[in-house]
Amino acid sequence: MRGRTGRYGYGGRVPLVAAAVCPHPPLIVPELAGAAAGELDELRAAADAALARLLAAGPDEILLVGAGPRTERFGHADYGSLRGYGLSRYVRLWKTNCSGTETLPLSLTIGAWLVGRTGTDLPRLAHSVAEGTSLAECAELGARLGGESGRRTALLVLGDGSACRGRQAPGYDDPRAPAYDDGVARALADADAEALLGLDPVLSAELKAAGRAPWQVLAGAARAAGGDWRGHLGYHEAPYGVSYFVANWAPA
Repeated sequence: MRGRTGRYGYGGRVPLVAAAVCPHPPLIVPELAGAAAGELDELRAAADAALARLLAAGPDEILLVGAGPRTERFGHADYGSLRGYGLSRYVRLWKTNCSGTETLPLSLTIGAWLVGRTGTDLPRLAHSVAEGTSLAECAELGARLGGESGRRTALLVLGDGSACRGRQAPGYDDPRAPAYDDGVARALADADAEALLGLDPVLSAELKAAGRAPWQVLAGAARAAGGDWRGHLGYHEAPYGVSYFVANWAPA
């Protein structure tokens, strides 16, 4: 599908060449899922395909954006850990050197793991965005991040949908969740930046949708880049009561 992003007025076109959206459940790592690893095989396959499409755009670098306790930038040597989820493993963002610190939040740790599965050696940086970040701040951050380096940038956005899909869901059952998630799915499939920017932060927080702020950063980046974009929705399911999306955006 094709969506019009328009112009955002941040000083010209942003060198954003492609974007992918993936969720960040710890159980996407097979060693954490154990005997249940096969339950997310379809999700892993969809994420791998989305990363392949991202790399096929020929970027010079990959920028990961995901939710975190604070809005902050991370260096290419920083890393995350899966120890809190029962697996003694560090996940590097890119290179290993003495300047790195164990600071990546879960979203970016899983994002780094997904990128690592591709075998690419492209430079990668990461930026977290706090849950309570306003719509305007998310859009401005996306517009700035997309063109900050001046290089051809591919954006990997990590975010989960509502966590209220059924009585066994982390947020229990909320009748508003299906409509919310369906709206996100349509926006991702249509590359509809305006629809993502229209997500209500209050409702998103009530539904425990960790992806709201990162998706709005994506919308800000795409809108700043200008022109028409096309979307592809590769996955939309809620296997554990949490809605997961995998999607790609590319210039039309």
